[in-house]
Amino acid sequence: MTTYFITGISTNVGKTIASAILVEALEADYWKPIQAGELDNSDTKKVQSLVSNSKSKFHPNAFALKTPMSPHAAAEIDGIDIHLNQIKAPKTKNNLIIEGAGGLLVPINNTQTVLDLIHPDYKAIVVSRHYLGSINHTLLTVNLLKEKGFDVSIIFSGNEHKTTEDIIKKMTNVPIIGRIDEEPYFDKNVVKEYADEFLQKGIS
Repeated sequence: MTTYFITGISTNVGKTIASAILVEALEADYWKPIQAGELDNSDTKKVQSLVSNSKSKFHPNAFALKTPMSPHAAAEIDGIDIHLNQIKAPKTKNNLIIEGAGGLLVPINNTQTVLDLIHPDYKAIVVSRHYLGSINHTLLTVNLLKEKGFDVSIIFSGNEHKTTEDIIKKMTNVPIIGRIDEEPYFDKNVVKEYADEFLQKGIS
């Protein structure tokens, strides 16, 4: 079984939708180690509402923080400390999709970042969304993961921007799993369509 860590080049780039599609495609389990804010409508609940299969399990957060901020800051407001040894992946015999918080170098405490949550045997998937500066952010993210020795691939999210995507493909030379368009809405049917498409292209 394979564990995939979903990270983004920034916040609000489509990690949760990408996670839901991958969970559906692989009938994988889902885990969000750190949820900051939106506890009543958490990313776990969002993914669960978008998945059709009955095999996937949704594991509880290691930390559920009240404030929508960087985890280190949200934890300080809640009066707690986040320690890496308190964040242990759930035991499962299924494929596992892990969704990070923000980008790779978002702090979880004074010395560690989201990058420290990614184990050497995880496959890293970077969600890239076009905006001014997104090429730089994507190359920095992918290159850092490659330097650390991770197996890396990319999902493009949002309206297609061919020149941006073409140069990212050329300069990273990593597999592209697919793209998620700017849909008017996402529901179980839309997610299932993307899941089938990603499976056809081959998720490694």
